[in-house]
Amino acid sequence: MFIILLFCYVFCAVEGAEQEIPGKINLGSSLFPTSQPTSWFSPSGRFAFGFYQQGSGFAVGIWLVGKSNRTVVWTANRNDPPVSASSTISLTEEGKLLYKIGQGGEKLIANNTEAASFASLQDSGNLVLYNAKSEIIWESFKYPTDTILGGQTLFSGAQLVSSSETSHTGRFHLKMQEDGNLVLYPLNTGDTPGDAYWRSSTLGHEFKFYLYLNSSGRLLIVNGTSSKIISTVYGNSLSANDDNSTIYRATLDIDGVLRLYSHRYDESGELKATTEWEALKSPCEVKSFCGFNSYCTYNDDQPVCLCLPGSDFIDPNHRNLGCTRNYTEAACKGGKQNPLHFNITTMENINWGDIPYVQQYMSIEECRNSCLEDCNCGAALFSENTCKKQRLPLRYVIRKIQSGDQDQEKSTALLKVGIGGNNGIDSIPLKPTIIVTRSEKGRLAEILMTCVLVVFSCISLIVCCLFIYKIRSIRYKRLVEHGEDGLTEELKLRLFSYDELKAATNGFREELGKGSFGAVYKGTLYKRKKLVAVKRLEKLVEEGEREFQAEMRAIGRTHHKNLVRLLGYCAVDSKRLLVYEYMSNGSLANLVFNSSGRPSWNQRIKIAIDVAKGIHYLHEECETPIIHCDIKPQNILMDEFWTAKIADF
Repeated sequence: MFIILLFCYVFCAVEGAEQEIPGKINLGSSLFPTSQPTSWFSPSGRFAFGFYQQGSGFAVGIWLVGKSNRTVVWTANRNDPPVSASSTISLTEEGKLLYKIGQGGEKLIANNTEAASFASLQDSGNLVLYNAKSEIIWESFKYPTDTILGGQTLFSGAQLVSSSETSHTGRFHLKMQEDGNLVLYPLNTGDTPGDAYWRSSTLGHEFKFYLYLNSSGRLLIVNGTSSKIISTVYGNSLSANDDNSTIYRATLDIDGVLRLYSHRYDESGELKATTEWEALKSPCEVKSFCGFNSYCTYNDDQPVCLCLPGSDFIDPNHRNLGCTRNYTEAACKGGKQNPLHFNITTMENINWGDIPYVQQYMSIEECRNSCLEDCNCGAALFSENTCKKQRLPLRYVIRKIQSGDQDQEKSTALLKVGIGGNNGIDSIPLKPTIIVTRSEKGRLAEILMTCVLVVFSCISLIVCCLFIYKIRSIRYKRLVEHGEDGLTEELKLRLFSYDELKAATNGFREELGKGSFGAVYKGTLYKRKKLVAVKRLEKLVEEGEREFQAEMRAIGRTHHKNLVRLLGYCAVDSKRLLVYEYMSNGSLANLVFNSSGRPSWNQRIKIAIDVAKGIHYLHEECETPIIHCDIKPQNILMDEFWTAKIADF
């Protein structure tokens, strides 16, 4: 008798525990697009799951319920087309959550491997499936789309992807990187540091950080090991939401900006939304907000995308897709184009995010002519007597509204356009081509003759100077005749002057290391915003000249994330310098042989894999295979993200 009573007690306790879960959805329950029930509600009625209208059909998701509006916070299979009114959502007797489409077609909503016994939509907005023991076997919070809600976590390695106008996958994503950094990127760009347009600057290295939005609206980055708050993205410790009357959500919006919203119900039951915080104030700061060959600017304080001169919209109804050229490319001979086929138009206060392939000191007229003749040049940016040439297509272009800030850097964009082409829709009108008249030609001829006479009168002085110059540079005759011009044309690296690199390194003051052919110095470029490493080659005998040309050709043709990148060079008289990307965390030798702060085993494995990838690229994937004969910790450098890169190959 006692055993029977004990069994009944345990059975009732288990049954009661299962029933304690509010808003229970039993097996066999179904939803329909146009007939009741169309949705399942959370216990408070604030959230609903089911069908909602999308275009001419229906989508499946979770939304915040308003009296006359809804805010979608999660979508199932969002890249699928809308379903018809004959579709059905079912929590089947077999424990699967799915919707049925067409003639016998089925699509899973939840990918649980264990059969569900019941489901529940919680007041947090989390759709949960439970097994027979009331244990969670699947939840929507672990599969976010573009939004996280109060109480939800974005784990290390996970991401939010913005939505498009049709609620499909958009063009931007927010990554909680495994290195601990929370970063915004455009989609399909490689997610390199140059593509990022916002970051939290929190690096965890061996720890797993995650993003957490609490119920009080604090957006936090938390150490997954110790649960310690690493950084507060938004909010403070005084934030409170004791009565749970406010609902918070962080959404990566369609324009690529991460925003934190609060939602409150007014007396009429209408849902009111307030923007509490946004990662960027200007959508034009979002890289790829406008597509290739277009630029972002403002019209009545609203961001708009316009085509650059010489291009038209790919789709005028979707201007953020970018623009394409409206003229035919002219033939290129010997690396040069006929400047008669092109014109240069100018735009002020233009800037773009890509790195130029050539940067030189010259006048604006020299910059204009250089771009006109260069087959690779689609545009040039002129600022502070510096010409930065860029290949097409242009991306990350922004036109700043002129302000009264006297310290704002003034820049002029020189854009190459075909003379036979038109300006394109909403592009800037071209400046008229200058026509030289016959009388002007006569005056030019007189000036030319005068110059010739002056030259002949000074011929003896010129011969003497040339003789002295050739005596001093006889060691570099081969390089002058075959090296520099060939390398510049072949590799399209940036060319620096010696004075520029001397100023960048503060007179070669801070030495980073020394090799057999010269020392490496720390330097800064672009108003001290970009760190570089400058290698000054010394002892320029024939072997040193060969070393210079070998490094230029070998490293200039390589491009891999695990190889140190060559940015440019200097070849002035007898001076030979190479400019590399700066490795902020030094060499592997410093890291491994340092008694304090040695890398963990996971970090060592990652470093070994990085080095292996770099060596595999040199051996198997280069146009001309390169054998690195001196792999050692001193030649393995670590960048700011602790990525290992091979040097001195």
